[in-house]
Amino acid sequence: MQTILGANGTIGKILAQELPAYTDRIRLVSRNPIRVNESDELLPLDLTQPGTVDKAVQGSDIVYLVVGLEYSLKVWEQYWPALMRDTVNACLKHGAKLVFFDNVYMYDKSHLSHLTENTHVNPPSRKGAVRKKISDMLLEAVRDMGLQGLIARSADFYGPGNENNFINQMVLKNLKSGKKPMWFVGPDIKHSFTYTHDAGKATALLGNTPDAYGQVWHLPTDTRPVTGKEFISMIASEFGIKDPKISILPKWMLRPLGLFIPVMKEMPEMMYQYDRDYFFDSSKFTSRFGIKATPYEEGVRVTCQAYRN
Repeated sequence: MQTILGANGTIGKILAQELPAYTDRIRLVSRNPIRVNESDELLPLDLTQPGTVDKAVQGSDIVYLVVGLEYSLKVWEQYWPALMRDTVNACLKHGAKLVFFDNVYMYDKSHLSHLTENTHVNPPSRKGAVRKKISDMLLEAVRDMGLQGLIARSADFYGPGNENNFINQMVLKNLKSGKKPMWFVGPDIKHSFTYTHDAGKATALLGNTPDAYGQVWHLPTDTRPVTGKEFISMIASEFGIKDPKISILPKWMLRPLGLFIPVMKEMPEMMYQYDRDYFFDSSKFTSRFGIKATPYEEGVRVTCQAYRN
């Protein structure tokens, strides 16, 4: 049995589509799980409640922790440490392997220009401190308690179905309605983006690769360092727009904008990711598996097509 905790999220859905290549026993766990494959086992649970994680993990061989808690510092600090502790304990109790889908918030901001799995960990934000805490919990259990676990990290991601993502909210939505796309701080600064299909497919592969455990992996991401302006231009071209005019959001505007786009209220402490180059190196994964990331143009084309439909 391979179990997805957080199965209704963007990555969880892609994982469910990819896992039949490895198993015919898939359990989908979320508050209201939706069947992806005909044989999926559905288990409706609120994983933030005591005892639910143990129930979800029981009988599993591999557990994928891809829960997408509300993008709120208060929620993260309240629920993430307990959720990771419960998941680690349940995997140890039931002899399950653990695959954790993570982000880059714990990395030192002075090293954003070239992020690898060995980049110095020194979170510059409170959200980053939460991510460091929970990734440390997993790695310590691997080192000291015999857990078979791995961390799969993604850059900021984009792709179909990710409606609350800032790219959808600030760029796609505005272009579709004839408005200027918005961007943070500096559109000429480099920034990496991971395509969600690549992330989900690679996470399934890592989970089913025995020698991948005990390590941190960067998920496959296009090797070209694009700027925000270049990325927006790719999206705009799919809407038949050349040379799009971009509205730049200064930091002070984020909280007022949060009245209309709630995620913006949480962004001020994360602005360091947009005022300097941010390049995500996934060459370790590519070297090990020989799999390259989807080119930005192709990922953007599929994303825009899905959004228009």
